[in-house]
Amino acid sequence: MNSVVLDTNALMMPFQFNINIDFEITRLFGDPEVYVPSSVIKELRTLKRKDALMLADKYEIYEVDKERDEGVLQAALELKAVLITNDAELRSRARDEDIPVAYLREKAYLEVDGEY
Repeated sequence: MNSVVLDTNALMMPFQFNINIDFEITRLFGDPEVYVPSSVIKELRTLKRKDALMLADKYEIYEVDKERDEGVLQAALELKAVLITNDAELRSRARDEDIPVAYLREKAYLEVDGEY
């Protein structure tokens, strides 16, 4: 598995908790392809999160036909990717789909739940 999918929450982590998301992704996964589902871009625009949208511009946009979390799960499944999120409900749903999840621990670093 050499792909990572970022949800809305993951793109806001660097601004909320002052972590370097790129460093954490590299530390855990080496040099994976990093994707942002189109549903996440739409949500960030709705939230008017220019900071997170600018960060998202660094990554590949993955077109999905589903909205919000459904689009995030769609992308992770189709790409066979690790999902990065702090959203507890989304993490649970991802586990139900056997999608490995990376999440923020101690407001300082990412940790992986599940095999990748």
